[in-house]
Amino acid sequence: MRRLWRWYQQCLASHPVRTQVVSSGILWGLGDIGAQAVTHHYSARRANNPPEDKDKDKEFKVDWRRVGITSSFGFAFVGPVGHYWYEYLDRIIRRRFQPNTFKFVASKVAADGFLFGPLDLLLFFSYVGLGQGRMGGTIWPAVQIANFRFIPVRYQLLYVNVFCLFDSCCLSWIEQQGDASWKRWFTSFRKIEDHKSKV
Repeated sequence: MRRLWRWYQQCLASHPVRTQVVSSGILWGLGDIGAQAVTHHYSARRANNPPEDKDKDKEFKVDWRRVGITSSFGFAFVGPVGHYWYEYLDRIIRRRFQPNTFKFVASKVAADGFLFGPLDLLLFFSYVGLGQGRMGGTIWPAVQIANFRFIPVRYQLLYVNVFCLFDSCCLSWIEQQGDASWKRWFTSFRKIEDHKSKV
């Protein structure tokens, strides 16, 4: 693993944009494969088939078209645009605030959340054709606080892409929980809040 990390650092030093493009495409593709695997696994478990019906269960098959679409978004948009976004954002904010201070980190999180985040989500959902929400909106500020505070700028896009990989798997797992008790609890809480706002 250490050898792979050194190789990545060498590639990043000699070909930063190309490295970010390729790593973004690969990680977004892997994230989609992980999301499909989680979805399949929990769909099969929810079906509750008796042991004698196991041979009737479908084998997990990767939807390569979907992986290609997701991966190409990583290659075509996230890689090149993300590379320049994080570099530009760091240069602009450094002019105004001391690195690693509260104002420095907060400014980056705010700019990322209000400028890049909405654009990224809009383009992604338009590109993929999905009309579902995304959990990242509530978690993203915390992820970016850690990113802008602790991760060197040259590794910030890699950090974000790795988070997106795990986020995709987590979202698929949550989606496959169906009518789990913890999901009903959150739904009932939302209904209470909606009722309070109407009163």
